[in-house]
Amino acid sequence: MAARGGASPLRRWLLRAALALVALPVLYAAAAWIGSSIPRNGDWEQPDTGVTIMVADNGVHTEIVMPIRAEGHDWRAHFQPGDIAAAARRYTHVAVSWGERNFFLETPTWADLELDNALGALAGGEALLHVAWYVRPAPSEDFRELRVSAQQYRALAGAIAADLTSDPQVFPGYERHDVFYSARGLYHLGYTCNQWTSDRLAGAGIETGWWTPFAGGVMKWVPGERRRIR
Repeated sequence: MAARGGASPLRRWLLRAALALVALPVLYAAAAWIGSSIPRNGDWEQPDTGVTIMVADNGVHTEIVMPIRAEGHDWRAHFQPGDIAAAARRYTHVAVSWGERNFFLETPTWADLELDNALGALAGGEALLHVAWYVRPAPSEDFRELRVSAQQYRALAGAIAADLTSDPQVFPGYERHDVFYSARGLYHLGYTCNQWTSDRLAGAGIETGWWTPFAGGVMKWVPGERRRIR
C-alpha cells in the first residue's frame, strides 16, 4: 500500500507536466493570434505617391524589401555589394530581415533543421541581419507591395540601418546574392524575427499588428498582389 500511495502523486505530477507541455504551445499560438489582430497605426492608409516597398514571406520568416536607393537613402552605404559573391549584377533592391544568429547560420534550408538548432532558437540568442540582393523582384503572393510616404520610408530605412552593430561582422550567406551582418538585439520567444518586421513597420507609422511572432500575423496586414513570381 505504501508503494502504491507513493506512486500516485508521481503519476499526477507527470500528467500535469504533460498537459502543460501541450497547453503552452496552444496558449502561445492563441496569444499570437490575438496579439497580431490588434492594430498599430490603425488609421494609416497607403499614400497616392511615395516609395514602393515589399514585405516578403516564406511561410515562416518575413523580410522587408526596399529599393537600393530612394529618398536620399542608399543601402550601399551600409551593405557593401562586395560582401556577396555575385557582386557584379545590377541589383535594384535589398531585402533585410532579422533573426537568431546560430539558427540563421546553421539552417540554410529546412532540410538542415536539427533539434539542437530549433531548441537553441527557442532559447534565444544574439541576432544577425540577413541581407539579400534582388533584381526587380516581381510582386506576388509571397512578395507583397506597400506604398509608403517619403517620410515613412526614411524612418523605416533609418531604423533598420540602426540595427547594425557599430562595426558589423560579416558572415557568408546561403547563396551568391545574400550575406549576414551582426546586429543589435536579442532573439527570444517574445521577440521573434517576425516581431522585428512588424516593429520596424509600425515604428515608421505603417499599420500592422501589435504582437506578431509568426509570419502570418505580419502578412495579414499586407494585402499586396496575388500573382506568383514566374
